[in-house]
Amino acid sequence: MIDPPSTPLGATYLGDGRCQFLVWAPRTKKVDLHIVHPRSSLVAMTPAARGYFHAIIEDLTPGARYLYRLDEKNERPDPASRFQPEGVHGPSQVIDPAFAWSDAQWQGLPLHVYILYELHVGTFTREGTFDAIIPHLDELAALGVTVIELLPIGQFPGSRNWGYDGAYCFATQNSYGGPDGLRRLVNACHQRGLGVALDVVYNHIGPEGNYLGEFGHYYTDRYHTPWGSALNFDDRDSDEVRRYFIENALDWITDFHIDSLRLDAVHAIFDESARPFLRELGQAIQERAKQLGRHVAVIAESNKNDTRHSDSEAHGGYDLDGQWNDDFHHSLHALLTGETITYYADFGCLDQMAKAVAEGFVFTGDYSPYRGRRHGVSSRELAGERFVVFSQNHDQVGNRALGDRLTTIVDREALKLAAALVLLSPYVPMLFMGEEYGETAPFLYFVSYEDEALVEAVRRGRQREFDEHNWVEEMFDPQAESTFRACLLNRELRDDAWHAALYQFYRELMRLRKATPALAALDKQSMRVVPNEATKTLMVHRWAGDNHLVALYQFGEAAIWQGELPSVASSQSNAASRWKVILDSADKQWHGAGSEWPKQLAPAGAVSIPLKARQVVVMELAGGE
Repeated sequence: MIDPPSTPLGATYLGDGRCQFLVWAPRTKKVDLHIVHPRSSLVAMTPAARGYFHAIIEDLTPGARYLYRLDEKNERPDPASRFQPEGVHGPSQVIDPAFAWSDAQWQGLPLHVYILYELHVGTFTREGTFDAIIPHLDELAALGVTVIELLPIGQFPGSRNWGYDGAYCFATQNSYGGPDGLRRLVNACHQRGLGVALDVVYNHIGPEGNYLGEFGHYYTDRYHTPWGSALNFDDRDSDEVRRYFIENALDWITDFHIDSLRLDAVHAIFDESARPFLRELGQAIQERAKQLGRHVAVIAESNKNDTRHSDSEAHGGYDLDGQWNDDFHHSLHALLTGETITYYADFGCLDQMAKAVAEGFVFTGDYSPYRGRRHGVSSRELAGERFVVFSQNHDQVGNRALGDRLTTIVDREALKLAAALVLLSPYVPMLFMGEEYGETAPFLYFVSYEDEALVEAVRRGRQREFDEHNWVEEMFDPQAESTFRACLLNRELRDDAWHAALYQFYRELMRLRKATPALAALDKQSMRVVPNEATKTLMVHRWAGDNHLVALYQFGEAAIWQGELPSVASSQSNAASRWKVILDSADKQWHGAGSEWPKQLAPAGAVSIPLKARQVVVMELAGGE
């Protein structure tokens, strides 16, 4: 028997009417390739080592549709299908790899300049397609965004889904516009200097249309997840499962020119092997990035507060580029809302917010009442660019009973404070679509399954969550189209003066982040964070060379701030130097009530000045005129 072919999984068009097929199916003795369009034919595939089957078919071009017949019984789509034009149960389609790319000069972006904008393709526009996003790219670039981050786009059942129920990792969602629609979007982003990040799900596969278990040992009973048996990353045959997911990641980067991958919930990837899957994945991606001459980032989502995800291999880490920091969000949300349900029970102190700003993780081996145990390790030594922070995201909004955004929970001044704390932080900031103008549409949980039994199971599961959290609100039906429609963005809100002012406030924050050396350098070491519990005020002093900046964040009600501005010794400082206000959220141009803060202050010494509720004041040290 020949060795496993090194050719790509799935269907690969070779040109000149020839197409190559490769599938891993060790649970079968015989695999037949059934071409169903444009003609009907059945071809026995050649077996290879480790359970692979392959074939090369003549006179077959892109657009052809096919299925795999397993042991002369069930016919299934290709696990590595690149396109499912008829949905998760229909035949797979051969796609044309050729595309008229115009981004040959694009080299990607280094992580420290990322300003992420998370969006859901289906609800970002009324059309819900990749192509419909393109007309909005100039506006996003002008706002200051540098990278758009797409929620998962692997083929899922129906046309309405968050994307985390995808059944085909390689297949670009048909209702979004398929492979060419994604390529057009990525190409258009690169033409405008925007990067594209993609959320990928390697911790589970969606339930409907998932036939992986019929092909091979994709799952193991060693571990269990909220979705059932875990994917097999360290049990027998796990090498081929790893190959499947690593090849998928390289496919997005190589064939679709994706700039960054966000790995969903890596705490649900179970792997006790000596060579962890996450490290192998990250190394494969960075090797491919070097070959392509591009910056490519890999960012993990984890709830473990574990620095290994983004620490170096030399320190026992997985050497990924970064990770989401939920502690930053939870600290901010709890302070602004006063909520104490679920994991927010662990948060609500100003000292925690100060620690999140200064270090990253809040729980660094401390006892967590919510978990009933100690949690996390210190992240003090990790560089700022290793963390992604946010005040909202799809999870934190969508997993609420009403899918309500921060816009509808807190007052307007608190929205500006949250924006400033995120965008002026020494970390990689991320916005959730619409927050920049105060979108009020919810982001609810929605699906469009074809399996009625599964629909009912989802409804019952969602109701259990309501009961467990003592939510008294009436549940939105996840399957109803009206639930999905309620989540569509309403950009007309920006015609309102307040929403327009908030949009400009976000734009100014991003401009300051890029133009001010102390903000552009994501250096936690060149920073001092001082909380004042009495007045609920946080002072953040950051510097880069001779550039110094101080931001004051008032989390409480109006109060007199009494403190000392930093004493700065630099080649620029002199008797005429002053702290000059460069942003004040209470100013009327931001629809504030008007500020009592002086436009400039002496370079050092005690001050006693009134701050309004949730006011933000940003000052820069400037030489005398």
